Amino acid sequence: MHLAHLRLRDFRNYPRLDADFSPGFHLLLGNNAQGKTNILEAIYLLATLRSFRGVGGAQLVRHGAKGYFVGASVQGVSPHEIKMYWSLAERKLALDGQAVRRLTDYLGTLRAVVFCTEDLQLVKGAARARRRFLDLLLAQTQPHYLPLLQRYAQALRSRNSLLKQRAADPGLLDSFSQELVTLGTQLTAARRELLPRISPLARLAYRRISNDAEELRLDYKPSVKADFAVELAHVRDRERTYRTTLIGPHRDDLALLLNNQPAAQYGSEGQKRTLAVALKMAQAEYLTGLLGTPPVLIIDDVMGELDAQRRAGLLPLLERAHHARGQVFMTCTDENWPRELGRNLNRWEITAGTLRPKANA
Repeated sequence: MHLAHLRLRDFRNYPRLDADFSPGFHLLLGNNAQGKTNILEAIYLLATLRSFRGVGGAQLVRHGAKGYFVGASVQGVSPHEIKMYWSLAERKLALDGQAVRRLTDYLGTLRAVVFCTEDLQLVKGAARARRRFLDLLLAQTQPHYLPLLQRYAQALRSRNSLLKQRAADPGLLDSFSQELVTLGTQLTAARRELLPRISPLARLAYRRISNDAEELRLDYKPSVKADFAVELAHVRDRERTYRTTLIGPHRDDLALLLNNQPAAQYGSEGQKRTLAVALKMAQAEYLTGLLGTPPVLIIDDVMGELDAQRRAGLLPLLERAHHARGQVFMTCTDENWPRELGRNLNRWEITAGTLRPKANA
């Protein structure tokens, strides 16, 4: 699977862009604030329908424009054409000329894993970032998971809305509670089953990057300890006080431990960065092993932030993607691009929202 063509209209600082990409390494070179990361953001948007920068659609529209358009040709087992338009008044998503009605019909058309500075939030940030990491991986690999997650979120919103009322209908509250338990139990089971599959990959990746400096352990921490229905009933009085649902998979966490100590509290900045990269490497390896083809790897200035040892640990993943005819997009400046990658790559120069091929020196 690879991105064969990218088309942008009024996206970030690009009035218009049309570019063809082959499989292999694509190095996006240029000074800061020229639009390198914006291209990576557009590719990730095509894969996941969200920005890895955590912003909404309005922030993606070029200044002065009414909306943005992102289009792509994707080559995989079969070719696909994607067209996406967003404005405050209208939103369209089409796959092969047909409007996308269900996200499950779209996700998987282009699979991507992003490595970026925001990944540090996986380690340092709130539990929500780690839940999202698990949920994205499950949505990319299990077609039933995303609809399940969406139904749970809707039941949770409805239940919380009832809890905010002074005199909530007890029968209606019980109904939403039962739905929450049914859906939440399935979500928790899927996350539990995923963990032993990705944990060995994350541990191996961490050892490679850190040169066996510490031992990594991933522990799933559910807020429900045994029986969801029983525990939900036990916290009903507290929920009326706080006016929100206090337990369930929306409150779960993924514990990241280095030598049995929480990485967020006791890890150095270098260890946290290594751990974040290791989690993303595990995501890429898991997708490759399960689906048979590597995802598109999107790497935003990460190599420049890693020391030589940590960069060396990441290179085998890039080399395996290359040998499997995968695709890697990486942003750098002319000064800090990783020479370890050799000369067998495509270099692009980006200046003020303009992309041009650049001859190898």
